[in-house]
Amino acid sequence: VIKGRSPFAERLGESIAAAALQLVDDPTDIDSLGADNHDGEGLATRVNSIIENGVLSKFLHNSYTARRAGEISTASAVRGTRSTPGVGLHALSLVPGTATRQQLFDEVGDGIFIRGVNGLHSGVNPISGDFSVGAYGHRIAGGELGEPFREATIASTLQRMLLDIGAIGGDFEFLPNGSGMASIVISGIALSGS
Repeated sequence: VIKGRSPFAERLGESIAAAALQLVDDPTDIDSLGADNHDGEGLATRVNSIIENGVLSKFLHNSYTARRAGEISTASAVRGTRSTPGVGLHALSLVPGTATRQQLFDEVGDGIFIRGVNGLHSGVNPISGDFSVGAYGHRIAGGELGEPFREATIASTLQRMLLDIGAIGGDFEFLPNGSGMASIVISGIALSGS
């Protein structure tokens, strides 16, 4: 963001996602594996709302990036044992909706239910927002979960995907990396493969 290479660098305060989307980094949530009292610079952590009702509301900062941007730190410094602090997430969470998984399947009608993706480290361009990653899951036919598939590829742009979010499920769960997620309906993603 500081170098202007993010697709969202100049979009603070703009609608970048579906109005239903709320994304927070909440290291104060003790149920998350990313929970922490202090960031990598020793500042007290806090809840940072990144996207509120589809609007990009905040960029995360450590002390260095905050100073360069003329902002205050959001206590988002992360570091390794031998590195200087960078900016990172502690406990990113999608605020859940109320729909059941079956209600989401009914809304989709015919589509796919993605259970996981492969290749995030190499299939996402952080500058353009383009992505093409391997995926596996199940087909959805007539609102019912169908046969499994694997070795498929999904592709879109991060910008388009955020705008194409439909319903958000109430089935929130924490993932092994400390982030929290619920099922979501996304239209307009290209699928190829089995």
